[in-house]
Amino acid sequence: MSVAAFILISVFTLAAALAAASLRKLIHAALCLAAFYFLLGAEFIGLVQVFVYVGAVAVLIVFTILLTRREDEDAPGFNWGGVIVALAVFAGLVWAILKTPALAVAAPDIAPLTVKRIGEVLMTGYVWPLQCVGLLLTAALIGALVLVMEEKR
Repeated sequence: MSVAAFILISVFTLAAALAAASLRKLIHAALCLAAFYFLLGAEFIGLVQVFVYVGAVAVLIVFTILLTRREDEDAPGFNWGGVIVALAVFAGLVWAILKTPALAVAAPDIAPLTVKRIGEVLMTGYVWPLQCVGLLLTAALIGALVLVMEEKR
């Protein structure tokens, strides 16, 4: 990979990370990351980001927000905390990349990865971890409901 392509991808990565960290709405941050995956040509990862994150995790967050009472509104403005964390992570990644010696080993030839192959692997070799994650998300939803329920007097 040429240096120019690496710099271009680094700039896009930094822009997507800053946008995801500084956006106030969680759904916009997730869609920003998914759009970045689409720009890189990783359509499957982008769709997984949209379906899993926006579809499942955001539902848990929405239930939690709807079930809790919020007296005060968030202060409008820019989220500087997220920007600082994103820049710190980026600086750490740049430092790690610059300290890593360059490798001149060619990558081995591998078979192209298709959605069908990913589905076969998920539903055969990783079916138990997949079911455990589903159970964990269900337990988190039930736990959120139990925590915010008020006792009737």
